[in-house]
Amino acid sequence: MSELRKIIIDDREIEVPPAMTLIQACEEVGIEIPRFCYHERLSIAGNCRMCLVEVVGGPPKPAASCAMQVKDLRPGPEGAPPVIRTNSPMVRKAREGVMEFLLINHPLDCPICDQGGECDLQDQAMAYGVDFSRYREPKRAVEDLDLGPLVETHMTRCISCTRCVRFTTEVSGVSVMGQTGRGEDAEITTYLGALIDSELQGNIIDLCPVGALVSKPYAFTARPWELTKTETVDVMDALGSNIRVDTKGREVMRILPRENHGVNEEWISDKTRFVWDGLRRQRLDRPYVRKDGKLTPATWGEAFAAVKDAMAGKKVSGLVGDLAPAEAAFALKTLIEGQGGTVECRTDGAKLPAGNRSAYVGTAAIEDIDHARHVWLIGTNPRAEAPVLNARIRKAWLAGADVTRVGAPVDLTYDVIEAGTGADALFGLVKKAEASDAPGVVIVGQGALTGADGEAVLAQAMALAEKTGAGLLVLHTAIARVGAMDLGCVTEGGIDAALGAKVIYNLGADEIDIPAGPFVIYQGSHGDRGAHRADVILPAAAWTEEPGIFVNTEGRPQVALRAGFPPGDARENWAILRALSAELGATLPFDSVPQLRRAMAEAVPHLGDIDLLPENGWQPLPLKRPESGDFGYAVTDFYLTNPIARASKLMGELAAQAKARRNAPLAAE
Repeated sequence: MSELRKIIIDDREIEVPPAMTLIQACEEVGIEIPRFCYHERLSIAGNCRMCLVEVVGGPPKPAASCAMQVKDLRPGPEGAPPVIRTNSPMVRKAREGVMEFLLINHPLDCPICDQGGECDLQDQAMAYGVDFSRYREPKRAVEDLDLGPLVETHMTRCISCTRCVRFTTEVSGVSVMGQTGRGEDAEITTYLGALIDSELQGNIIDLCPVGALVSKPYAFTARPWELTKTETVDVMDALGSNIRVDTKGREVMRILPRENHGVNEEWISDKTRFVWDGLRRQRLDRPYVRKDGKLTPATWGEAFAAVKDAMAGKKVSGLVGDLAPAEAAFALKTLIEGQGGTVECRTDGAKLPAGNRSAYVGTAAIEDIDHARHVWLIGTNPRAEAPVLNARIRKAWLAGADVTRVGAPVDLTYDVIEAGTGADALFGLVKKAEASDAPGVVIVGQGALTGADGEAVLAQAMALAEKTGAGLLVLHTAIARVGAMDLGCVTEGGIDAALGAKVIYNLGADEIDIPAGPFVIYQGSHGDRGAHRADVILPAAAWTEEPGIFVNTEGRPQVALRAGFPPGDARENWAILRALSAELGATLPFDSVPQLRRAMAEAVPHLGDIDLLPENGWQPLPLKRPESGDFGYAVTDFYLTNPIARASKLMGELAAQAKARRNAPLAAE
C-alpha cells in the first residue's frame, strides 16, 4: 500500500492515500461536498462543477474536487501539508454561480415533478444557491425519449450530468446512450431512438439527480412523505439484494435499492424494482377445497378438516417452493416429519448433496468477484439468473479479469473465453487446470446440476476450484434453496421420490408439474400452477407481508421485514402450519416468530447469525467423469421466473418485448 499523505481540510489535519480524490478526502473528515455528476461507482466525468473547492497556494480559481487527486496537490511553504478550503468566500461564490447556470434552462416543474421531495437539485439549490435569477431569456426545451415501459423521461429537466450514460455503458454494459449536439443544442439521448436492452436500466432512475428520469409505473401515484418505508431483502433471485419497500396504506407503491457492498452494492434488477404490481394481482385471499372436481371457497376449519382427512394413514411428502422463508421451511419439515414423511426443496431436480455446505453453497463470497483475476462460468447465464451479479463480473472483467465459459453462447455484456458447451469441455478444463496464485472464482449454475449426472458435474467444478486455488460459488436461482438445504429439507431419491407420496404438501412450489394421483395441499400467495393442481388451497402471505429469514446464494442469512399485511383471509406461512399442526394433534412447539427462530437456530446455529457469512469446511465430492452432453440454463425467461412475476402485468409486457427483440430480423435478412 502506498504511503499516506497529510493534508489539511478546513483546519482539520488528515492522512489519506495519495490516489484518493479531494471529494473522498473531504468525506473522510465528514465534510459534505455538493455534487451532481460524481458517483462513487461510476467513472469521473468532472462536468457539473458543483464540487468546487479552494486549494490554498494553488491556481487562483476553485478546483473540481472530484477530478483532483491528493497526489496532485503541492505542499505549502517549507513542506507544510497542502491546505483545502471547502467553505471560503471563493467557494461559496463559485457554487452560487454554478447553481445559477444550472437553473437557467431548468423548468419550474417542482409542483408536478415526481422527484419532488427527494431531488438533489432542489436540496442543493436551497443549500448552496441564491434566491434570484438574472436571466430573462427563454428556456430551451428538449423532446422526451421513449425508453420503454419502465423509465419515464422529461429531458427538458436534464442537467447533462451523464450519470445515466456512464451507468448504462460501464455497469450494465449496453452502449446505447450518449450526448449529441453542442452548447444549447446538447442533449442526452439514445442512439437512433433505441430502447435500453438491459435488466438493470431502472437504476438510472435512482442515479438521476433531477426529475429527468423517473419511474413510469410509479409516476403521479404518491409523494415520498406519504410512504411508509421498510428495509428488507429481495426474493426475485438468489442474490438477496438489499431493498426498501415503500407502502401507502396496504399497497406497495415502489421498491428501491439499499446499499450493501457485500451483496448488491447499490443496484437492483428491473424485476426486483418493478414486480410490485404482481403483489396486487391473482392473489389467493381465502381457502379453497376441491369438491366434485371444482375448487370451491371454504372456511379455514373446512380446509384444515379436508387436510386432516387426506393425511390420515397415508405417506406424506412436503415440497419447499422457491420463495419460502426459512421459518416456513422449518415449520413444514417439523410438521411433515412428525407425520412420518419427508420434505424436498430441490424441486428443479438439481443434484445438490445434503449436508455438504461447501458443495451446495461453495466457499466464495460474492465480493470475491471484485478481486478475481479469473472467473469460470459453468452452466450459468448470470445475466438472466442474477443480473446484479453479472454486473459485478463485468466490473472484474473491466479490471482485467479473464472470464471462461462452459455453456451455450449468450450475450453476457463482456467478452468470454469459450471453453465448450457441456460436460466433456468441463472435464477437459479440469484436466488442463494448473495451480495459480491469482485469485479466481468458479461459478456453477443450476443448469449444469439438473441433469442425471449433476453431482459428477459439481464434483468436477469443485476439482477445478481446488486445482486452481479459486473459490467456488454455486449460483442458485431460488432464494429459498440454501436455507432449506441448511435445514435438511431433502428426500432420499430427490424430487422423484417426493412426488411418489400419496399426499403432497406444496409450500409455494410453482415451478414443477405434479402428476395426477397424489392429493395436493397448496399453501401459497398466488393463483399460479401450484394452485391449479391443488385439492386444498391455503392462502398465505407474500414475502413483503411477513417477516422471514432468507439465505442467499453465498450462504448469508438476511432478514426480510414485513411491509404490509396479506389480503382477505390469507395468513403468514408459519402461522398456517402452526394452526394446522394443532388440528392434526401434533402441535408445533412454538407460538411466535421469535420462538420459532430460537428453535431454528438451535437446529442450525448459523441461521441465527444474521448478515454474517459462515465459513464452509471444504468437502470435495468423489470424482468421476460426467456423461457427455451440453449444459442448459436454468432461467429461460428472466421476467417470468416466479408466481409474483407472472402475475405482474408489467413483467408480462417486458417479457413480450424481450421475445420480440430476440426474434427481430437483422437488416441483412
